[in-house]
Amino acid sequence: MIRALLPDLSPWQTSVDFRRLWKSGLISNFGSFLTLVALPVQLKDLTESTAAVGAIGAVELLPLIVCGLYGGALADALDKRKLIGWTEAGQGLLSAALLLNALLPRPTVWPLYAVAALSSALGSLQRPALDSLWPRIVAHADIPAAASLNSLRWTVGGVAGPALAGVVVAYAGLGWAYAADLLTFAVSVAYIVRIAPSPASHEAAKPSLGAIAEGARYALSRKELLGTYVVDLAAMSLAMPLAVLPFLADELHADWSLGLMYAALPAGSLLVSLTSGWASRIHRHGLMVVLAATGWGLAVAAAGLCGNVWLVLVLLTVGGGFDMVSGIFRAAMWNQTIPDELRGRLAGIELLSYSVGPQLGQVRAGGLAAWAGVRTSVVSGGLACAGAMGLLALCLPRLMTYDARTNEHAVRMREQRAATTPAAG
Repeated sequence: MIRALLPDLSPWQTSVDFRRLWKSGLISNFGSFLTLVALPVQLKDLTESTAAVGAIGAVELLPLIVCGLYGGALADALDKRKLIGWTEAGQGLLSAALLLNALLPRPTVWPLYAVAALSSALGSLQRPALDSLWPRIVAHADIPAAASLNSLRWTVGGVAGPALAGVVVAYAGLGWAYAADLLTFAVSVAYIVRIAPSPASHEAAKPSLGAIAEGARYALSRKELLGTYVVDLAAMSLAMPLAVLPFLADELHADWSLGLMYAALPAGSLLVSLTSGWASRIHRHGLMVVLAATGWGLAVAAAGLCGNVWLVLVLLTVGGGFDMVSGIFRAAMWNQTIPDELRGRLAGIELLSYSVGPQLGQVRAGGLAAWAGVRTSVVSGGLACAGAMGLLALCLPRLMTYDARTNEHAVRMREQRAATTPAAG
């Protein structure tokens, strides 16, 4: 019974490149989550403004949209490993810039926004290559298991990074958090360069507006994929509470809890990832995406209503668990049905669906908190999310009826992969 709940380790056991990519992502994510806490804390200290903290999402939004779409075209046209390596190195340089600013006698605000925008650009260029590389290096049947392991990698860093960042920032200073992030990028690049080259498919188009449009047309033709994009965009833009967590900790008279609040969402995701063995036995992926997004909204709303900091932490953890369930099944739908020559461009569109939402959510949460209060911002966002999911369930029948066993695109990809030898370590 217990073994049935544990993660399926087949991708880890059969592909050495998957192991290297997984380790690289774990180390890099750990450092990035340190900065995720340190940067808004530094902005809060310098400005004492919820709107200023929420504006991080605004400056990240345009680079995310532009570079996410172009990054998808690059991922299809270039060697994915090289693209990942160069953008990872660039992120390390940005961490160095944050460190230098933090060490100044009087740190300034504008570099924080500049680094946030540039980091969003580099991350958006990189993510389609990452998302289109790992399905190449595992067997088709192992894709749901690999998605769960990737989620586990992200959540381990997401739990440990913010929890440690709260302690480091409080007792050692912001500079130590930024320095640790810089070190993790260096180690991550060392793993990436050992991965086998991953050149473009022969059928892949050169990066251009026409190539991006081709990917968009394919996405528009797939109503079930569009459904996953819309669901995640609505859930994150309406209910993401990250921008106001420093102020929520203040209202609860628990400044010590900030790192734990940032860690609670990925902690819930980690619990789901560690018990994700059941996910490979679920075939109605679209239904699970909608149900999980509804649970996410309700958990966030409940957290906003609570006056006990420990209960808030529990509810944020529950919300993170629901978000991970949604993420696992979205990833399974995408990666089991998209042709390899379009995978990078579709990954760029997917990036917009799950990244634009949190950025809009930061702007919404910070702006509404400045106008109506922190708790009103959190509660109203969660309830709006749950209501939106009910409406989307009625409007997206192709998503709600999706079945991985019978969907024509999933069947076609399964047959194509069966005709080739899966990459193995």
